[in-house]
Amino acid sequence: MTVNAGPPRPLRARTARLTATAVALAASGALLVPAASADPAIPGGAPAGATWADAAYRGGVDVVEGPDENQEILDGTVFVDKNKDSVQNRNEQGLAGVTVSNGRDVTTTDSHGRYELPAYDNMTVFVTQPRGYQVPVDQDNVAQFFYHHLPEGSPELKYGGIAPTGPLPDEVNFPLAKSALTQSPEQHCVIGADVQTYNEKEVGYARAGVFADLAERDDYAGCGALFIGDVVGDDLSLYPRTRALTGMLNGPARFLPGNHDLDFDAPASEHNFDTFRAKLGPAYYSYDVGKAHVVALNTVEYPTVVPPKKSSYTNGIDAQQMEWLRKDIARVPKNKPIVLAAHMPLLEFYYSNSHRVKQVKEVYEILEGREVVSIDGHTHMSENLREGDLMAGWKDIVGDEGLPFTHLTVGAVSGHWYAGRVLDAGYPTAVQRDGTPPGVLTLDIKNTKITERYTVRGEAESHQMAVGLNSPRYRAWYAENVGKRRGTAPPLANPRAVSNNDLTGTTWLTANFWMGSTGSTVEVQIDGGEPVEAVRTQQMRGETPLAGAEWSDPVAIQEQFVHGGGLADRSMHLWRLELPTDLAVGEHTAEITATDVHGRAYTEALTFEVTE
Repeated sequence: MTVNAGPPRPLRARTARLTATAVALAASGALLVPAASADPAIPGGAPAGATWADAAYRGGVDVVEGPDENQEILDGTVFVDKNKDSVQNRNEQGLAGVTVSNGRDVTTTDSHGRYELPAYDNMTVFVTQPRGYQVPVDQDNVAQFFYHHLPEGSPELKYGGIAPTGPLPDEVNFPLAKSALTQSPEQHCVIGADVQTYNEKEVGYARAGVFADLAERDDYAGCGALFIGDVVGDDLSLYPRTRALTGMLNGPARFLPGNHDLDFDAPASEHNFDTFRAKLGPAYYSYDVGKAHVVALNTVEYPTVVPPKKSSYTNGIDAQQMEWLRKDIARVPKNKPIVLAAHMPLLEFYYSNSHRVKQVKEVYEILEGREVVSIDGHTHMSENLREGDLMAGWKDIVGDEGLPFTHLTVGAVSGHWYAGRVLDAGYPTAVQRDGTPPGVLTLDIKNTKITERYTVRGEAESHQMAVGLNSPRYRAWYAENVGKRRGTAPPLANPRAVSNNDLTGTTWLTANFWMGSTGSTVEVQIDGGEPVEAVRTQQMRGETPLAGAEWSDPVAIQEQFVHGGGLADRSMHLWRLELPTDLAVGEHTAEITATDVHGRAYTEALTFEVTE
């Protein structure tokens, strides 16, 4: 719905216009004075060479005190904040054609930057950041692009929820700063899944791991980092500690809720994420960077039983959000690629017969004919599903044609819930249930092409696989220990030694290529011989997941059985090559080269011994 907002209103004096965010920033000394000499390539207008901490556009949404004369309509202006003070001054123009929503209705600003939207209780109004502009961030780098309206506040909740907002304010104005970073057709978007800290110790693990890595990177200042749910682990009082972690970033931070971000004591589902919204932002929204449109969805439906239990959640999108999604996508040009982000997966390999968003068919219909990459988390593993991939459990959704576009499940920041042995670097191994170590995904967007890459926490970009041996001796050890509590098994002796009998009984060299997919290849050279192509264990042609010792990742299993973690007994990105039965006794070297669907090659070496 596009509303004719009419001519611009006279600009009011600055008194009583600063947001709570801006007031807090000023009080803490974090509200930066704009630099005198500005570089348009840096948000906030800092001198060339300045760091993100110096240059970030700090501020908040401009809420003008009211109440408004018409309590049924919220209005305001989206404007270019030239002096970066979060307030529209007389020389600061409104910006036309910007999308604004109340979470149900969607409108665009008129030629003066004005908008109007119907008002209702418990709504969040937000602006869709347009290309070439950046919304302000607070002192923790959390993007500020929204306003909550809940006149009486949340019902009594353990973690507080949203404080009473009172009547509609006179105006809610959204400031934007020009940014060459978001204008650039080349973007790098960090996606972090399941930070999921349950206590202070785990906050420390996250800080020493993924967040320390991101603090060393400077390639994502335009697109920023999107954390796609389970920001904490049920204890919502940890949100301020998570915000402190995002203060380490070199770009804006945005969040989505997960099933562990719920207000479990909410008396009605409309208040399920009140504390999340109060501390981190809307439960769903969209924004533009470069030539891409990012849609951030809430796919958590709770509760599914009465009385509710913490486990009574499922993958779902409510009717109001579906209405918003249709309207949001309808305003996106057909030639613009779409990144569809959520916590709960639309479809996935590991739980191919169960975990799926109930409205997935409807989502596919809304996105039909568009270039889309879907990203999600929740399952603490990595999956790279490509167009045309098919599992037996999907046929009622996608038929025999397979997936309509790429679906990526992002390995968790917490890995397997911070389990395993603690390394010298200050974080646990936490190997996930598909064998992938903890880390973050980055979407590299150039014009309309989107390429994914996974960075293992604490490792170089080139570290993309684990290689090992799956021998009869390993499988016997697996069978002896699979029923035990993880972290209690004795180590497998000499895991890189195989006997002649092992070779005769079938020993595979395995390569768990964490971002491997349909279209990837793995080749093995033994002792400098001719390369031989390994076979992918899961063909993704309509079969069910293959699980068990024969289909497992021996490198991951040996870590998990002995020190704790997941159970890497199945994977859609495992390759294996049967070793020749006539290998001579002695030491051998294998060189394994994995090439992804984008043509990027990665090489690892494995030295092993054949014994009598």
